[in-house]
Amino acid sequence: MTKDQIFEFFRRLAEDNPEPETELEYGNAYQLVVAVALSAQATDVGVNKATRALFERVKTPQRMLDLGLDGLTQHIRTIGLFNSKAKNVIALSQLLVDEYGGEVPDTREDLVRLPGVGRKTANVVLNCWFRQETFAVDTHILRVGNRTGLAKGKTPEQVEAKLEKRVPQPFRLHAHHWLILHGRYVCKARTPECWRCPVADLCSYRKKVLEDPKQGKNKTVRA
Repeated sequence: MTKDQIFEFFRRLAEDNPEPETELEYGNAYQLVVAVALSAQATDVGVNKATRALFERVKTPQRMLDLGLDGLTQHIRTIGLFNSKAKNVIALSQLLVDEYGGEVPDTREDLVRLPGVGRKTANVVLNCWFRQETFAVDTHILRVGNRTGLAKGKTPEQVEAKLEKRVPQPFRLHAHHWLILHGRYVCKARTPECWRCPVADLCSYRKKVLEDPKQGKNKTVRA
């Protein structure tokens, strides 16, 4: 994509959804850290179902420690890998209490020290809570970046580096949300819904699906 095409790409996504937000539910920075950590290899819908009752009771790292490992495990049993995730949440809560006064730090270097928090999780927290211009690359963004030609790379780190260089203002703050939502609901893994994509003409994907298979025979064409 050219610089002009990239600007137009994000302009259209912004026009459709001016203020995109994460679909995870949380009430403060600590709950966001926990929710994102739990969301690895799980859906936001599934995480929200598990955390609603938990977050009514637990709003701080100390309250999580008071709840304990067994209590937390009971709340998140429906989430994949819940045992290891519960241990990480207890461990990160302990570290926040011991070294950060129970507050969530606002740097990537500090966030990735927390058990169960990698670069992607840290970037989500920095963007959603601290309003920093970060690019949290998940499977959706990895796919969209490569399909469209916006940011090609074999790894999340490579795609993130391309996005850092290529995404212009005033779109940098919300860029990763637009890309995640676009990948989740339009540029899907199995069948991209190009027939209703607002940026299809800017996309370099060579096998566009231009007709809704529910409305008739699926038509795939090479662009």
